[in-house]
Amino acid sequence: MSKSGKVAVVTGGGSGIGKAAALGFAQAGYDVAICGRRIEALEPVRREINGYAGACDVTDPNAVAHFFAGVKERYGRIDVVFNNAGRFAPAVSFGDLDVLTWQEMINTNLNGAFYVAREAFRAMRDQTPQGGRIINNGSISAHAPRPGAASYTTSKHAITGLTKAISLDGRAFSIACGQIDIGNAATDMTSTMNTGSLQANGTMMPEPTFDTRHVVDALLYMSALPLVANVQFMTVMATNMPYIGRG
Repeated sequence: MSKSGKVAVVTGGGSGIGKAAALGFAQAGYDVAICGRRIEALEPVRREINGYAGACDVTDPNAVAHFFAGVKERYGRIDVVFNNAGRFAPAVSFGDLDVLTWQEMINTNLNGAFYVAREAFRAMRDQTPQGGRIINNGSISAHAPRPGAASYTTSKHAITGLTKAISLDGRAFSIACGQIDIGNAATDMTSTMNTGSLQANGTMMPEPTFDTRHVVDALLYMSALPLVANVQFMTVMATNMPYIGRG
């Protein structure tokens, strides 16, 4: 059972923003459960947060259900879920986009997010006291695409629809759902931005990044709200990234 009285789940918790979020929730006093595809990547984080970790491929609905069952068995309830797991694909012009790449991106970024959110919703609906908060990791690309990123952009636009639908259906069960759109947080995945990223005008340009602790601060603010209040959408980005006016 939860010792703190508040339980947070972070998917994709072994690295990057997910790892930073897991550490931040633990430091804020939450019991934290993380999942990811490779248990060896999760284990150092699990030890640091003194929490629960499970190997889970979010594209497998049965694996997602099994992970959430383990969290409920360990802690008894779930209060916050950061629906974070996702992937990128190499930039390619739309006409050259491989069907398998499209399917893999949609399967991870959209279907996986749905499987996680559905299990979270069910747990929050059925627990006592009822309710909880789901925070979906959108992206700047939920609003404006990068060149050669059709599959990623489409998956992240769909997350916005998923967020709105969960918000509406969650009202009857005290389930709040919001979306955080992150632009150029400094992680291993964004390290190449310092040397240059393809822009809409066809040029390569270095892009600024910012420390992931600001993402964690935003997540903790969203999570700390009472369930009668909700941040529906929040954008946290590098001030000088070329998103505003992209294109």
